[in-house]
Amino acid sequence: MFTRAFSAVNYAFPIDAALKAFKFHGRLYYAPAFASLLLPLLNSGFIDADALVPVPLHRWRHARRGFNQATEICRILAGQSGIPMYRPVSRIRPTRSQSGLTAAARHSNLKNAFMVCETLRCRHPVIIDDVMTTGETCNQIARVLIGAGAESVGVLVIARA
Repeated sequence: MFTRAFSAVNYAFPIDAALKAFKFHGRLYYAPAFASLLLPLLNSGFIDADALVPVPLHRWRHARRGFNQATEICRILAGQSGIPMYRPVSRIRPTRSQSGLTAAARHSNLKNAFMVCETLRCRHPVIIDDVMTTGETCNQIARVLIGAGAESVGVLVIARA
């Protein structure tokens, strides 16, 4: 459902280790460096972007982790780019971790997991996340954004597996 996607790097050492430390061990000091990797891609690949939308965590996972890694990166990227961070999408049901799941299992795991919870105030949002593997998470979010009125949806991630 998304129209285009860019990643700054491949998911390989040392980025994979830094992303795991950031995401699973609260090393939030990595967020500015990750945002700086994304800024040139945002500026060149998404000239029509009118909102940056972080991939939401379910409230239980957010409470356990204490932060949303996509929101942390997005907040800094919004400040650097001048494009506002906007969070119209909610994860309305808990899902299993996508790690280790097949493409079919990822689709099933995320089906109907997201919802736009307000009147959409953008037409060309860019979804921000840390890692993209099959793209299923971003496809599901793009589907609900387009269903709510977005004309196009881009995706920008730090790493692509």
